[in-house]
Amino acid sequence: MDPRSLTPALRALRVCLHLLMAGLLALAAVRAVADHDPDAPAVVAAAVLMGAVYAAGSFVPSVRSTRAGAALWLGALCTAWLVLLGLTPDGLWAAFPLYFLQLHLLPVRWSLPAVAATAGVAILSYVGHGGPVGPGAVIGPLLGAAVAVATVLGYQALYRESERRRRLIEELISTRAELAAAERHAGTLAERERLAREIHDTLAQGLSSIQLLLRAAERSLPAGAPAAEHIARARQAAQDNLAEARRFVRALSPPDLEHGSLAGALERLARQGGPGPRMHFSVSGTPVPLPTPYEVALLRIAQSALANTVRHAGAGRAEITLTFMDASVTLDVVDDGKGFEPSAAPARSGEHGFGLPAMRARAESLGGTFTVESAPGQGTAVAATLPLPDEEPVGELEGESA
Repeated sequence: MDPRSLTPALRALRVCLHLLMAGLLALAAVRAVADHDPDAPAVVAAAVLMGAVYAAGSFVPSVRSTRAGAALWLGALCTAWLVLLGLTPDGLWAAFPLYFLQLHLLPVRWSLPAVAATAGVAILSYVGHGGPVGPGAVIGPLLGAAVAVATVLGYQALYRESERRRRLIEELISTRAELAAAERHAGTLAERERLAREIHDTLAQGLSSIQLLLRAAERSLPAGAPAAEHIARARQAAQDNLAEARRFVRALSPPDLEHGSLAGALERLARQGGPGPRMHFSVSGTPVPLPTPYEVALLRIAQSALANTVRHAGAGRAEITLTFMDASVTLDVVDDGKGFEPSAAPARSGEHGFGLPAMRARAESLGGTFTVESAPGQGTAVAATLPLPDEEPVGELEGESA
């Protein structure tokens, strides 16, 4: 493991492991010398060799960066330990730090057998050196192995849980930021729609009425009347300002409607793809130009209905149909999802906004109707119908101002 990636707790455990290994090797060497063991020089040399191999693991980059390098180093360390274990029974105490190294460096499918084999070799070595055979000779190494396994596997489980929570917190922070951005964007679009609707319904209509009145006044004047020129200039000023107001309305319309008609925006909406049902859009009847508030309302109703389909319906297919009739235009959104009981639908859909009431309010604000047909297990059909505006001379004025 790269030392730079260690937490303070892991650094402390690493230092303790180093000190434990050094202390156990020193103990084996000192006891061999103190007991005047004839193999004392060999024991000291084996302890120094094992210490050197162990220390090399902290300086060889491949041991920290590759699993193969770590496995080779661990193999060399275990070989040195076997040499020490063959010379003195005190070498078996070095098995305890070896347990931690094996569990840390090897995959679980290899580390657990390696720990068991190390404990078995330690027990056999103790017996082979003439130690008394008893429960302590077996329980000691096995208990040490069990403690090492429980410690390492418990830490790994805690580490995985900590990482999972860290990722969840990061996702939560990211989601909150995205939600805040989406809410700001939605608020901006709603304000743009409101301003466009207000300009269209008040300023633009007022200027159209002024033009009509000025035209009527101009026609009622006798030829060559001095006021005719002033009326013509006033009508031209009203016409220019009406054209400017309509440019404001177009600039404030939703981005989906900026580069095409309502039918084009709905077609792009159906082709967006992503999670959810397959969507298909079709147009019935002869399309006619619609006022901007009509296009905005029908587009928002379609987006809301499809959002409900994706989130709640579990549908496999959704059909969007825009129908132009002699006196009205109708938007239908039909899915084959699980359906619901319309009378039991909540007035407000929690965190997802006002849902069906908001769509109904949009349609009714323009003098239209909004209906929902659904039943459990039978899908859902949403229909919004708006009356087409009467033909007025305003259309002629629009042509003049174009």
